[in-house]
Amino acid sequence: MRINLTSVFVDDQEKALRFYTDVLGFVKKHDVPLGGEDRWLTVVSPEDPSGTELLLEPDKHPAVKPYTTALVEDGIPATAFAVDDVRTEFDRLGKLGVRFTQEPTEMGPVTTAVLDDTCGNLIQIMQSA
Repeated sequence: MRINLTSVFVDDQEKALRFYTDVLGFVKKHDVPLGGEDRWLTVVSPEDPSGTELLLEPDKHPAVKPYTTALVEDGIPATAFAVDDVRTEFDRLGKLGVRFTQEPTEMGPVTTAVLDDTCGNLIQIMQSA
């Protein structure tokens, strides 16, 4: 068994696609219209195009807004992405205007930072020691 797909709820799929591709560097894998304005929209790492997909899922279900709002208010990331060097990514993304809610912080065997994805989520980037 392996993880094939995971998701984050987003308040605007087009804005999310731009952020996750143009800023974070993922690549679009699937973009399938579902009727109306919703799409089956996934991105993957360019380093592993056959790997785990991230679904940029519309946040329309009534339970989503209270859930994501509570996570953001409590500073809890919706998900985490591995990077080779948190400080390098922090600097790169900061130059692109990304807002961080946590600067690079050593936490035992990992270094983490937390960013705002502009679509309703906090995302953690992490580097293993």
